[in-house]
Amino acid sequence: MVKRVAIFGTESTGKSSLAAALAAHFDEPCAAEYVREFWDRRGGEIAAWDLATIARGQIANEETAVLAARRVVFCDTDLLTNVLWADVLYDGKISDWVREAAEARSRQYAMYLFCEPDLPWEQDPQRVFADAEAWRQSAERCRAVLMDRGLPCVSIRGTGDARLSQAIAVVEKVLNSNGS
Repeated sequence: MVKRVAIFGTESTGKSSLAAALAAHFDEPCAAEYVREFWDRRGGEIAAWDLATIARGQIANEETAVLAARRVVFCDTDLLTNVLWADVLYDGKISDWVREAAEARSRQYAMYLFCEPDLPWEQDPQRVFADAEAWRQSAERCRAVLMDRGLPCVSIRGTGDARLSQAIAVVEKVLNSNGS
């Protein structure tokens, strides 16, 4: 049975880099964050009605990666992020099926690696929160999404190799456990 590990947190906390590095280390697939591709194709223009399309793309990326995996797949975010953005940026306007799918799918992850907002600030054209305080508040909303649901979660801190080493150690424990 393939275990799913979600890399989770607010924007610009190194999720994509960490997911790719873990996939390379374990020689397993990474399910890319679909919204990045969508954002680039649309020139940064995303509306509430696009969120269901983004959710479908995220699901497709993940399920394609699962088919290629032997033991684990690393998911660069999940649908809970999609719902969180809908609530924060679009007054909660999102299809009911996306909310339902996000809740159901969140139970499929063996672990969430929560990327702390402790990296050096880097400008990203896809960044929504342009100042450090808003960024930290966004991180706290992300943390609450996991904590409120009681999802398995470990905070990942630091930079570079230290951050990756922490994540590798957690994933090794997940792979060696008998649980989901």
